[in-house]
Amino acid sequence: MFDSLSSKLQSAFRNLRGLGKISEANVGDSLREVRMALLEADVNFKVARDFIERVKTKSIGVEVVQSIQPGQQIIKIIHDELVELLGSQNAGLNLGGNPSSILMAGLHGSGKTTSSGKLARLLQKQGRQPLLVAADVYRPAAMDQLDTLGKQLALPVFLKRGETDVLKIAREALDFARTNNRNVLIFDTAGRLQIDEPLVQELVRLRDLVKPLEILLVLDAATGQEAVNVATHFDQALQITGAILTKLDGDARGGAALSLKAVTGKPIKFAGVGEKLDEFEPFHPERMASRILGMGDVVSLVEKAAEAVDLEDARRLEEKMRKGEFTLEDFLEQLRAMKKLGSLESVVKMLPGGAEALKQTDISKQEKEFKRMEGMICAMTPKERKSPQILNASRRRRIAAGSGVSVTELNTMLNKFFQMQQMMKKMGKFQKMMARMGGGLPGMLRR
Repeated sequence: MFDSLSSKLQSAFRNLRGLGKISEANVGDSLREVRMALLEADVNFKVARDFIERVKTKSIGVEVVQSIQPGQQIIKIIHDELVELLGSQNAGLNLGGNPSSILMAGLHGSGKTTSSGKLARLLQKQGRQPLLVAADVYRPAAMDQLDTLGKQLALPVFLKRGETDVLKIAREALDFARTNNRNVLIFDTAGRLQIDEPLVQELVRLRDLVKPLEILLVLDAATGQEAVNVATHFDQALQITGAILTKLDGDARGGAALSLKAVTGKPIKFAGVGEKLDEFEPFHPERMASRILGMGDVVSLVEKAAEAVDLEDARRLEEKMRKGEFTLEDFLEQLRAMKKLGSLESVVKMLPGGAEALKQTDISKQEKEFKRMEGMICAMTPKERKSPQILNASRRRRIAAGSGVSVTELNTMLNKFFQMQQMMKKMGKFQKMMARMGGGLPGMLRR
């Protein structure tokens, strides 16, 4: 996500961190690198120029806090300005009606249909009852795709194959929603390879009929500044309320994300960060700015972990670790819980300095090792997972053959596990000892 931009900014920051004092000359040199990084990321020229001017003005006029290095203070100013550029705060959905309507608009191939499904899943998790409406009458595959997404999500999809009147579909969808207690309708509309007048007029008529509280423009992040031009055209015709940026998991240059709010005045509300239906998240400007500047995004990581890990299971596992009863069955659970957080690369990137650390580590090798470990444990019987000490030579040969690894690899994995198990037992004893000392401490202090 913004890898190229982030890397170039990190390079510029190395010079900034070395500043012993702030002057117009040395700040100007360093900010020139920042400006070039923004322009290479396909950020709108005016947006980049105004951004640098604001940072420069605030940097030169700032009182340097004694405990902070001047360069670090300028980086803080850049961070705050970047947050402002991205929209200052998360812009939620306005869903006051009953039912409420959301109109999804955008060019062909931007990811409207998939984003409609992802948004429906998110709303369902928030306790709402969404209804997906197939309003693209020109691309038959769009209806099939939305129908498939609905089945995957166990959500209703309103579609009328063969019907070419979008307004008729919309009227019947509204009636269906009221009858079946669906309180949010998501209209997946037709896209085009380029903006044309018939498309715009059809969307305007649909908007006037369903009166959506939200008109979300779906934009492909990889298109950079061109996405902002598309947003401007759609906004003039439809008065969009916000945008969804898709394909942010690719090496998106960042131009669209960094220019959209400044040029159109409309916020980015959601971001698609992968192909899976759960890889879709509310857009938080502050968190995104931290990611771009290589500061990580621990808050989002904690939220993902809270969603992926059952609290009761975590408590039970902690208790087993403390008692030194951690088994391969528990280890397998941990490996699978980690997979729910996403790829190892995406998790590391959310940690402060993670993007830089990835440059020095072959993360794909570690990911493969985790998969091999999972395969080895899955090749064992439940009894063997709970009591790995029973794994004699013949059992080990069978497990190695069943998981497609050598006996040596299996032995290495088991040795690592036994070492971890021993460490947990020692930690458990240490905690008990500290607890006993802590219990006796007040009495000792009273004497």
